[in-house]
Amino acid sequence: MTQRPYVIDRMISAKAIAARIEALSHLIESEFADTDKLVVVGLLRGSFVFIADLVRELDLPVEVDFLEASSYGNAMESSREVRILKDLRGAIEGRDVLVVEDIVDTGHTLYHVRQLLLSRDPHRLKTIALLDKPSRREAPIKADWTGFEIPDEFVVGYGIDFAQRNRNLPYIGKVRFTDV
Repeated sequence: MTQRPYVIDRMISAKAIAARIEALSHLIESEFADTDKLVVVGLLRGSFVFIADLVRELDLPVEVDFLEASSYGNAMESSREVRILKDLRGAIEGRDVLVVEDIVDTGHTLYHVRQLLLSRDPHRLKTIALLDKPSRREAPIKADWTGFEIPDEFVVGYGIDFAQRNRNLPYIGKVRFTDV
């Protein structure tokens, strides 16, 4: 498959992301100040960079687990059908849980994952997303904390990919196709 040529325009710098994560970590610490251990659940694969930076900022006892859900594959549009590809390794019943998502677009993935995890009876469950595109929302969900609200643009970087490329960029960039 030949990929259309594109360029990436920088939207959110690495410095701005780091500053926002530091601010968000203080809000999370306040919310979970009484926890004996916070289970931080990263939604793979897009959240892996965000979750790594976030947990290093948290002054809380944390356990990290991952869940892989897919509604995109290699496409640019959500299929709206959420599949769980990898489930949690540990139980969350009676535990404090923070779900970490890279981007809330249509909201189907986060909604589905939240419902799944709530069915496992956590003590408390909160959600955080690095990016939010509220103009695209189809599912009735909003993350408890959001790093940045962005317009309806296709973005990459900081763990977010386009057909498994550009995850390694230290910033968030907008994909702009250059073919005529």
